[in-house]
Amino acid sequence: MPEAAGVSISPFDPAHTRFGFELRTRWGQRVAGTFPRYEGDVTTLADGRHRVRIVLRTDGVVVEGSERYTALARGPSFFDAARYPYIEFVSDPHPESLIHTGGRMRGRLSMHGVSRMEVFYLSEPECDAPGRECDVVAGGSISREDYSLDGWQFALVDRVRFSMRVRVVEPAP
Repeated sequence: MPEAAGVSISPFDPAHTRFGFELRTRWGQRVAGTFPRYEGDVTTLADGRHRVRIVLRTDGVVVEGSERYTALARGPSFFDAARYPYIEFVSDPHPESLIHTGGRMRGRLSMHGVSRMEVFYLSEPECDAPGRECDVVAGGSISREDYSLDGWQFALVDRVRFSMRVRVVEPAP
């Protein structure tokens, strides 16, 4: 955990951190995927508040159980990984207490050439040291229309739900 001028950065723990998405077809079928390629961290600011940064690689997205859907998700009609290789979320600074109580985490989501403010919701933690001894669990949904993800409109509903299970790497003593 590097420190400079009262700021510390804790990278995500790849052994425990997971990012996913889910959407529905117009016929009620669930399509779920994961982002196994990502980077991210939690920065503790000089005033004690935290900022979360997440970068998901769209060229690594995997749709569960389907090579065909995986190719479609990466392709020009959906995430368009060749033109837009990253999805990025940077939270507004928030009090550390948010991971202990759960609640709204607001920030800027950039995807598919569009950047907008969005809100994700943190669940109440299952332990006393969330992010270290147990996952910080968060989720939220966005409108595909807001990000010009307009491919497959005949088959897919507008909402995409993102899910996150995050832990950070313990700093060296």
